[in-house]
Amino acid sequence: MSSSVSPLAPKTVPDMPVIAGVRLATAEAGIRYKNRTDVLLAVMDKGTAVAGVFTKSKCPSAPVEWCRAKLKGGKARALVVNSGNANAFTGKTGRASTALTAKIAAKAVGCSESEIFLASTGVIGEPLDATKFDGVLGRLAETAEPGDYLAAAKAIMTTDTFPKVATATVKLGKAKVTINGMAKGAGMIAPDMATMLSFIFTDAPIAPAALQALLKAGVEDTFNAVTIDGDTSTSDTLLAFATGSAAEHGAPRISRASDPRLKAFVKAFNQILANLAEQVARDGEGARKLVEITVEGAKTKASARKIAMSIANSPLVKTAIAGEDANWGRVVMAVGKAGEPADRDKLSISFNGIRVAKNGARDPSYDEAQVSEAMKAPEIAIKVSLGLGKGRDRVMTCDLTKEYVAINGDYRS
Repeated sequence: MSSSVSPLAPKTVPDMPVIAGVRLATAEAGIRYKNRTDVLLAVMDKGTAVAGVFTKSKCPSAPVEWCRAKLKGGKARALVVNSGNANAFTGKTGRASTALTAKIAAKAVGCSESEIFLASTGVIGEPLDATKFDGVLGRLAETAEPGDYLAAAKAIMTTDTFPKVATATVKLGKAKVTINGMAKGAGMIAPDMATMLSFIFTDAPIAPAALQALLKAGVEDTFNAVTIDGDTSTSDTLLAFATGSAAEHGAPRISRASDPRLKAFVKAFNQILANLAEQVARDGEGARKLVEITVEGAKTKASARKIAMSIANSPLVKTAIAGEDANWGRVVMAVGKAGEPADRDKLSISFNGIRVAKNGARDPSYDEAQVSEAMKAPEIAIKVSLGLGKGRDRVMTCDLTKEYVAINGDYRS
């Protein structure tokens, strides 16, 4: 966790309302850090539905494997998250640590171990001493209260410079329902779902299968459209919990994701995901520029996504942006290497609304001074027009600075 906050951090932090059926508590368990909270316990009421999406890494962490197995039950009573140690690449020891953590948490909450969900973030390859949770989780279960999502978000930070939270309230039927979300992530961020740790809570009465469908669809243009450095973590986890308590106030019980009564809820749910995903991009390790890349005129949306990601993940593009250089040649390079349909002579490129290249050559009206001034802005929009079809997509990233190298060069030490 950095002592200096990213210059791209949101200027305001929303007031996070209470969600009935969710209680939170944090503590210092001494996992790796000193003098800071590093464990979060969220306790949910009986009957809470759960959904999740996880990293596609072939080397997943022990908590990811645990959650995948428990997700089939569709119900959750508690979430335990620790920072400082990813419990990844830890073999049998790692699996034993997750089992012990779940056992301790289940005893503390008074539920089945199958209703405990786990997430860990931090150093890969170091054994996690789960005995440090003994006593801590029992105390947290007793003291957990509805409310402090900001403290919860702080407890799960690693190289993050600010806690990431978002909230929305919408109508479901005749009742108001609330959606709260938190996330952590600043490096080792590339879409292969999920791309960080993120947790969503709502009091809406949504069945597990419907919640799973909403989550799977919602990530595609949010968390799956963000990249910091092209590296997908072993630990990436996104979990959503629906307590259903709003049913007591007249909210209809939802069993299908296609239920038309969910229209406003789905819009708000996806906005929460998009908000948190953008905050991850804003907190990219060492970032000084937030970058939005739009590709239009592609053969398909999928083709546009691949090209946009090729640009977003290019170290040459990202360092040019850090240097405030509108080097469209590097964008052309990234388009060409993507392996998707492209015609050099139809290609047009703009930076912050200023067209620098048109139909495969420098724009006749190009003004170096004008473009250089535009590149000083903290937010950079790159637009690429391919002129081949109607496919369009957008991804978020950040620049690549010397600070990124410093942060990751010293990460374990």
